Amino acid sequence: MERRPRYRGTHPRQFREKYKELAADPAIVAHLREKGQTPAGHHVPILVEEILTAIDPQPGQRGVDATLGWGGHAQRVLERIVPGGHLLALDADPIELPRTEARLRVLGFDAEVLTVRRTNFAGVTAAIHGAGWGDGADFLIADLGVSSMQIDDASRGFSFKDDGPLDMRMNPRRGQSAEQWLARSSEDTLAEMFADSDEPHALEIAAALIAHRDRHGPLTTTRTLADAVRGAIEFRADAADVDLAVRRVFQAIRIAVNDELAALDALLRQLPACLRPGGRAAFLTFHSGEDRRVKKAFQQGERDGLYTRSSRDVIRASPAEQRSNPRARSAKLRWTQRGEQL
Repeated sequence: MERRPRYRGTHPRQFREKYKELAADPAIVAHLREKGQTPAGHHVPILVEEILTAIDPQPGQRGVDATLGWGGHAQRVLERIVPGGHLLALDADPIELPRTEARLRVLGFDAEVLTVRRTNFAGVTAAIHGAGWGDGADFLIADLGVSSMQIDDASRGFSFKDDGPLDMRMNPRRGQSAEQWLARSSEDTLAEMFADSDEPHALEIAAALIAHRDRHGPLTTTRTLADAVRGAIEFRADAADVDLAVRRVFQAIRIAVNDELAALDALLRQLPACLRPGGRAAFLTFHSGEDRRVKKAFQQGERDGLYTRSSRDVIRASPAEQRSNPRARSAKLRWTQRGEQL
């Protein structure tokens, strides 16, 4: 049997070298979780109990997980709706989706209780009708953004933690990569996009990226992009703000490359018709533009009589959860409940 290549040094550094974590070694996983780290190949679901309270899944109900990801929320929901319930789980990622489905099947969730479909959440209505649920679902959850498995895998290009190709596509088989998108974007487009992500140095960063492109050609790796952002503001901001700016830029570009805000708008428009009377929806966001859209859609839905009630204030992870899972710090949860009439 061919042996795996060993990593250099005393600890694995590259995603593919973290054999024990990827194999879900219990001791390694527990050790990293105690340190507030997410093991490679894993995703720690955020605000799980708060989401379950918001949607209140019951045995026999049917629901939709519009963003399956690693399946952490789905697993807890499935445990609540058996016996007799059914979960329709959607995700656009052709790489991670089969892995998540296999993990959930091993846990005992067969076709009687779980249906998995590869589709963007903008296609939720078609998916629901394809499942034969003409009157909708009892609940829907949407955990927006990117999963830890995608972030940690440098080959996907979502993070600057390790160098990798500047891709960022949820489905790497479709559309243009982040490298291609940046090569075609204007300075005004970049500045507006970064400003919408609440980046105070949006103008300077946009100008720097265009200048880099003009002098050196397209940005092709995550490290060159991160270095270009740092170089634009390192004399204007402290180290923490510079790091935050890099994160905002990566998030903004990923959202643009995958057209995530347009997909979210489509989901929010379809949402009332996707729910049965009294049905509930919970949205977990990680970007101010996402949260604003969800908040305004729920408020407008209440004014129009589509929703009977919604969360008055945004729900955030507790200090304890943020310490144990730093990726929960930017999460915002909002929920709503459909009325009897559309």
